[in-house]
Amino acid sequence: MNERELNRMIDEREGVLSLAFPSLMRKVYLWMTLALAVTGFTAYAVTNSFAFWNFIAEHSWLMFAFIIAELGLVFTISGRINKLSLNTATLLFGLYSVLNGLTLAPILMIYTHTSIAQVFFITAGTFAAMAFIGYTTKANLSGLGRILFMSLIGLIIATVVNIFIKSSGFDLILSYAGVLIFVGLTAYDTQKIKMMLAQADAPDENAHKIALLGSLSLYLDFVNLFIYLLRLFGNRE
Repeated sequence: MNERELNRMIDEREGVLSLAFPSLMRKVYLWMTLALAVTGFTAYAVTNSFAFWNFIAEHSWLMFAFIIAELGLVFTISGRINKLSLNTATLLFGLYSVLNGLTLAPILMIYTHTSIAQVFFITAGTFAAMAFIGYTTKANLSGLGRILFMSLIGLIIATVVNIFIKSSGFDLILSYAGVLIFVGLTAYDTQKIKMMLAQADAPDENAHKIALLGSLSLYLDFVNLFIYLLRLFGNRE
């Protein structure tokens, strides 16, 4: 669907969208905010739990299990959203938020609380600005989305390579690249979500599933943007 067709569709269905569309968009950001809150609370609780870290030290494979479980949950929610009930998909999203808090905790322990707070607000401001651009722009961002997706694959491959070569200069370049990629993805995903929800006749279960999937995409954009900004601007303990 191109930009002109989208604008025409929204104009023709304005009466329906005036009720369904704003409600669904609010759900997107509500779910995303709740997921971020769960992740933040989990990471904070785990960071201050000596019992948890002693248990992890005795069972070091658990962190790898958490990461694999996270990937499995993302693929399950994204690939089977139509077969899952809304309640099940929401529960899996909540579980993913908890697991992400567990895997983020070791990263957050490296940085000072002040710098974490500062980078969080920088991330929130950047995210809000790019989401606003993605929501209001008349330009079609689908082409940009394809470029960003290919860039993301390259970033993942380069990150794996850098695990072995351990280049601090290359790591810095990857951090800047990560920021640029997820800044762009925030705008692209926002527009994509808007286009998908604009086609919903009513806020039924299918529409809510689309909103949930959209909130997962934006949640991932926010978290990854935060991590890359933290690597650039965070002050270590």
